[in-house]
Amino acid sequence: MNTYTLNRYAVMALLLALTACVGPDDGSGVPVSVRTSSGKVVAERGPEGSLAYRDIPFAHPPVGPLRWAAPLQLETPERDIQPLDAPVMCPQPQSMASGVSSGEYHGSEDCLYLDIYAPGGESPDGPMPVMLWIHGGSNLTGHKGTYDFSRFAARQQVVVVVINYRLGPFGWFVHPAIQGPDLDTSPLANFGTLDMVEALRWTQRNITLFGGDANNVTVFGESAGGRNVYSLLASPVTAGLFHKAIAQSGHIRSFAPAQAYNANRAFANVDRGSWEVVGALDLKSGDIDADELRGVDTDALLRAYYGLDEDHAQPAVINDGVVIPAEGILQSLGNPQYAKRIPVMAGTTRDEITLWLGLNRYYVDVSYPLTRLLPAKLRIKDPDLYRFWVDMRSRGWKLSAVDDPFMAMQQAGYTDLYAYRYDWDEQSDNFLVPFSELLGASHASEIAFIMGAPMYGAIGDFMYPDTDSAREMTDIMMTAWGTFAREGAPALPHGQSWPRYDGSQPAFARLDVGDALGISDDVPSREELLNLIASSAVVSELERCLLAWEMVTAVGDPDYGVYTRWQNGRCAEVDAVAEKRRIQDDLKARYGSVYYPE
Repeated sequence: MNTYTLNRYAVMALLLALTACVGPDDGSGVPVSVRTSSGKVVAERGPEGSLAYRDIPFAHPPVGPLRWAAPLQLETPERDIQPLDAPVMCPQPQSMASGVSSGEYHGSEDCLYLDIYAPGGESPDGPMPVMLWIHGGSNLTGHKGTYDFSRFAARQQVVVVVINYRLGPFGWFVHPAIQGPDLDTSPLANFGTLDMVEALRWTQRNITLFGGDANNVTVFGESAGGRNVYSLLASPVTAGLFHKAIAQSGHIRSFAPAQAYNANRAFANVDRGSWEVVGALDLKSGDIDADELRGVDTDALLRAYYGLDEDHAQPAVINDGVVIPAEGILQSLGNPQYAKRIPVMAGTTRDEITLWLGLNRYYVDVSYPLTRLLPAKLRIKDPDLYRFWVDMRSRGWKLSAVDDPFMAMQQAGYTDLYAYRYDWDEQSDNFLVPFSELLGASHASEIAFIMGAPMYGAIGDFMYPDTDSAREMTDIMMTAWGTFAREGAPALPHGQSWPRYDGSQPAFARLDVGDALGISDDVPSREELLNLIASSAVVSELERCLLAWEMVTAVGDPDYGVYTRWQNGRCAEVDAVAEKRRIQDDLKARYGSVYYPE
């Protein structure tokens, strides 16, 4: 009998011992009320017989003296937890990710809550795999309430934990008043990351009560959530807290503390450094102390932060030397000292960048066939330019989000690595919007198929039509994610093989329906992509430089030197940031906004 089997039996014994701590079931064997270390929570019945336990606090509210501090473990088993009246979210600006269409800022600093989704029936195989979801939103926006994993939990027999974590200036912050004059006296700076760590610790203490296996926890997340998955893999403080990982469209980017502080704008390509944020607060004291900063009104801090320019990179994930090693995420992934050597799956979508380009007036023409009182018609101005830009940028995204970290992890001793690209693009087109052409396999579009539930409100009817193709794609995605959580290797339909990633001959699973489902080895290098940009007849000379700039700076740790040296200095005299700002200003002057709708 191996160690894993012994652990499973130990968990089963623990579940029997804890029966006094859970409430009565509904005849299925699954408790409808659970007394956790945070209090008693009562389940709601969801689709396909699933159970949802909502708004469970997993740490003390990070307010007052706990602002810019590690989260404090919560031990309040005697309390009764009540679902909150409105979606709970950490402070953030209004956005699609917040799910609120009006108002400037939303959320409360008392936001460290999680939801749990579990199958409604008793698992025949004992404790179920656990998956902890980390939402995206650039570490600036988003919240747990956007995601409903009820159907996924029911069909795949897994327990899913969905968490909030501190965002923006509350989640990642460096200032001498907090960390000391040399930014190293109290070096903690990744408070949002520490929230994720505390959620994992809470999960370890409590998840057996929900039928989950504490010895089989998978962390997974998309976009900034994918970057956060890599952060947890790189961190020396997460050992033993999870056993598998999935990074969806993850960003590999982190900042040194001095960059995140950015005193006197010493780093021109960093915006929203904390030196600038504090300067925008108009504090009267000459020597700002920690108490003064912690006493700043929430909205005032948000206004100061988001009132700064957004042309460059925002500090989020900081190489503080404690939570994230000083060498940064990518380098740490390749360092055997931090290697967890667990199964990891990572991938991107084929058309990542359409989520931003698809409504950008530079690429898209907007007309009103009848009247402005009715919906507008969208048309791609130059389909060849659009497809080329999307292809180059999306391939570059995959290099930074999959190939670069996987190559590093191989060097550190990881062997069970699996890569994918999500390709499904069979949206429901109509007269007004060619969804399949405009969005295709866009950034974040795969999440709905993993959950088995449409996203994005009314537009979801077009993004995720009720067709055989969509249902097949749901089954493919759910099966791949579910089998990976159970077994450490994703499965494809009909027994198709999904090879491990090999940096010498990189291959990935192309996730789509029908004959489009399969394995591809089409993995051009960054140099090859830049050569395609250099020789393309589709882009103008200015567009060529702007695209090259984005390729080497937009995702992953930026390499500004590559841009200035590229093609013997072909673009060295082109200030890409200034040119992009000029184009944006022109679009605003002509249309009122860079994006449609205004």
